[in-house]
Amino acid sequence: MKLPTLSSMVIALLALPGAASAQGFKPIVDHIHLAAPEPEKAVAWYREHFGGQIMAEAVDRLLYGDTRIIFQRRPASLPSEGSSVDHIGFSVPNLDGAMKAFQTEGLKITQAVRDVPGLFKLAFIEDPWGTKIEVVQDSQKLGLHHIHLRGPDPAATLAWYAAQFGGRVGKLRDRIDGIEMTGVWLLAQKGDSTPSQGHAIDHIGFRPINLEASVAAMKAQNVKILTEPRPLKLSDGTMVQLAFAEGPDVVRIEMVQRPE
Repeated sequence: MKLPTLSSMVIALLALPGAASAQGFKPIVDHIHLAAPEPEKAVAWYREHFGGQIMAEAVDRLLYGDTRIIFQRRPASLPSEGSSVDHIGFSVPNLDGAMKAFQTEGLKITQAVRDVPGLFKLAFIEDPWGTKIEVVQDSQKLGLHHIHLRGPDPAATLAWYAAQFGGRVGKLRDRIDGIEMTGVWLLAQKGDSTPSQGHAIDHIGFRPINLEASVAAMKAQNVKILTEPRPLKLSDGTMVQLAFAEGPDVVRIEMVQRPE
C-alpha cells in the first residue's frame, strides 16, 4: 500500500474549513514588488497593457483589486524566470487580440498563444525590465490573476504559505493546486530556482492584522525573520508597519500592516 506523502497530508489538512490564517493574516496578497529603473514609466507601461488604478499613497504603484504592484527603483535586475518567484499572470477577455496588439507594439513575446483543454488559452511575454508575465484568457477572473512560485516541492511550498498566510486552498479551474487570496491565485511549479531578491520580481507581500504578534508567531515556528517590524511613512502621509521574512526556496516576503 502506498502511503500518502507528508506534503499531501498537510495540503489535505489545510483544505479543511478554518484551517488557515493561523498567524492572523488577512487572506490577501498585499503586493508584488517588481524592479524597474524608472518606477513611473513602469507604472505607465502596466497601466497601458493591464489596467490598474493609480494610488494617492505613492506614484510607484498600481492597485488591482486588493493587491498592489509596487515598483522598486533599481538600475538593473536579473530576469524573474528561474527564480523562486518565477512569474505573474494577468487575465484578459480576448487573448488573441491582446497578443496581436503586443506584437504590433514590439513587446517581447516568449511563448505564443496555446489553448490548454479544460483550462484556458495562455501565452507568455516579458516586460521591459525582466518580469516574466503569463497572459491568460480566464473569463472567471480578469485582471491580476496569479503569482507562480518555483521550487523542488510545490505541495510543501503551498502548504507553508497556507499555514502562514491563510487563503482558500483549492484548484484553479479544478486543474491546478493553489491558494486563492481574494481572487489572486498563489501557484507553485516544480523546478530548480534561485532566491527572489535581486530579480525582476524581488518579493511578495502579505497583510497581517497585528504585525508584532504575527512576527512573534512566525519566530516560534522557526521562520527566518530578515527585518524586524518598523514603521514607514508613505508619500501621502499614511503610516504602515512592515517586516521581512524568508519563505521556502528563499522567497523574500514582506509583511505590511496597514491602517483600517
